[in-house]
Amino acid sequence: MHIKQYNNEVLYAENGIVKVCRQDIDRLKEMSNDNERKRIRLCTHKDVDDEVHEMLIVHAKDTYVRPHKHVNKIESFHVIEGKVDIVLFKEDGGIMDAVQMGDYLSGYDFYHRISFPYYHTLIIRSDVLVFHETTNGPFKRTDTIFPVWAPDEKDFSGQKRFMKNLTVQVDNLLSKSEKDV
Repeated sequence: MHIKQYNNEVLYAENGIVKVCRQDIDRLKEMSNDNERKRIRLCTHKDVDDEVHEMLIVHAKDTYVRPHKHVNKIESFHVIEGKVDIVLFKEDGGIMDAVQMGDYLSGYDFYHRISFPYYHTLIIRSDVLVFHETTNGPFKRTDTIFPVWAPDEKDFSGQKRFMKNLTVQVDNLLSKSEKDV
């Protein structure tokens, strides 16, 4: 596979037909460890203007995905490897839902689609998370909205506090829903 590096976290496949094997994912995992935020994505679409964006994304366990929502976007998420909770928020930052996810064999949901502009984030529960994300293009940075109640990506101490508190809340929510079953 021929790839073009856009930056330390974003690669584009240059082939008209894109095939990805286990060794490609292993290489993406290695590359993610070499960058500051411990994440990388392989875009299999041509560029930011494409109508459909498909990406293979790797995140390390402590990767902070700032809660955000997308205007006029549909986003699907298919777990290839690892475990994660997708957390959906109300406008005020209260938790609306938390979805436990894992690969197909994990017994958890492995596919999730968000068709409405809900704030969402990830709590990565494994050492590494590999997932396939699809959304509609074109990509415009202004289509992603960050809430005032979520720490900025440069606020490292705020991130740690936020994620620690969020993880406790999600753990309580999930254990309560398991008891209700």
